[in-house]
Amino acid sequence: MKTVKLSSKGQFILPKAIRDRHHWEVGTEFVIIDRGAELVIKPTKVFPPTELEPPDAPSVYRGKPLSLEEMERAVMVEAGKHK
Repeated sequence: MKTVKLSSKGQFILPKAIRDRHHWEVGTEFVIIDRGAELVIKPTKVFPPTELEPPDAPSVYRGKPLSLEEMERAVMVEAGKHK
């Protein structure tokens, strides 16, 4: 467990080993969650932004088109496996 000191400006430095392990670079923004006896520090952008495919993009699925009934049956089969 590492300890840090609070500066007169209310700042502290995260140890380099922790920054490296989490790949936190200069400028990484964090949100601070106050849970009473403890603080949680989380980066604000955990995942890179994603973009949806445009509606006219070709389908990735290459099989024969399924009917609505076939799709519902497949969903029920998978749901049954995860009970």
